Amino acid sequence: MNLLAALLIAAAGCAVALALMLRFKQYLPLDRPNARSLHEQPVPRVGGLAILAGVALAVASGLVPFGLAVALALALAALSFLDDLHHLPSGVRFAGHVAAAGVLAWYMLSPMQPVELVLIALAIAWITNLYNFMDGSDGLAGGMAVAGFGSYAIGAWLGGDAATALVSAALVGAAAAFLAFNFPPARVFLGDVGSIPLGFLAGGLGVAGWRNDAWPLWFPLLVFAPFIGDATVTLVKRLLRRERVWQAHREHYYQRMVRMGLGHRGTAAVAYAAMLICAAAALVGRAQAPELQAAVFAAVTLALAALAVWVDVRWSRHPRDARGSS
Repeated sequence: MNLLAALLIAAAGCAVALALMLRFKQYLPLDRPNARSLHEQPVPRVGGLAILAGVALAVASGLVPFGLAVALALALAALSFLDDLHHLPSGVRFAGHVAAAGVLAWYMLSPMQPVELVLIALAIAWITNLYNFMDGSDGLAGGMAVAGFGSYAIGAWLGGDAATALVSAALVGAAAAFLAFNFPPARVFLGDVGSIPLGFLAGGLGVAGWRNDAWPLWFPLLVFAPFIGDATVTLVKRLLRRERVWQAHREHYYQRMVRMGLGHRGTAAVAYAAMLICAAAALVGRAQAPELQAAVFAAVTLALAALAVWVDVRWSRHPRDARGSS
C-alpha cells in the first residue's frame, strides 16, 4: 500500500509541476536542435525538475526515505541544471559524476576491496552518463525510467528491501507523469537535470538492492540493458573507428531507428517491447538457481544483439542521402 501511495504522490507532484511550468514555457530554458538532435523545434528542457519535485513531495510525505543516494542525485541535479543554463566544461561535469558515484559506492560497500569499489563506482558513473546519451528521442528515457524503476520497486519489495522499493516506486510515479508530457510529440524534455539523476539512481539503487540481497548483481544490468547495450556498443564502435567520442552525434541505435523511418513513436514502441522483455526476464530470473539465471541473462542478451543486427542491416540499406540529411 505504501508503494502505491508513494507512486501516486510523486506522480501528482510531477504532473502539477509540469502543468505550472508549461504555462510559462516562454521563460524556460530550451533544448535547441543541434548535431545530435532528432527534433526540429526548441522544446523546454525542465522535465527533470518536475520529476525531482514529485519525488521530493513523496519524501516530504514521510513515505519515501531520504537516503544518501537521493541526496547525491539532487546534488547532481543542481550541477546539471547549472550546465543546462551555462554549459559547464565537460571535465567539471564528469568529475562531479565520478565523485558522487565514488562516495555512494564507498558508503554502501566499504570495506570492500579498493579495486572492486573503483569498478563499481565507475560503473555507476557510466550509467549516469549513458542515460543522458540515450535521452534523445521522445518517450524513450521516460519509458526506460518507468520500466526500470518499476522492476526495481517490484524486485526490492519481493526481496524485503523496503527503502529501495519506496524510492523506486516514487521514481516510477514521477516518470510516468513526465511521460504523459514527453510521449511523441513531446511537449517537454528531461534535460540534463533529469537524465543525469535518473542514470545515477539507476546505478546507485541497483547496487543498493544487490547489497541488501534483493537481487543478484546482474539484475540492474539486465533491467536497463536496452540503454546500457545501445550506449556501450555505440561507444565501442566509435572508438574502433577512431572518432571523437566526446562530440555530439546521431549514431545510437535508437537514433538510427528514428532516422530510418520508424519515427519517434515507432522507435518508442520497439524500445518499450525490449524494456518490458528485459524487466520481466530479470524479475523471473532473480530468485532462480544460478544456472537458470545465467541462461536468462544470456537469452535476453542474444535477443538484444539480434535487434541490434537488424538495425545495422536496415541502416546499411538506408539511402545514403537520407542518412546524411535526416
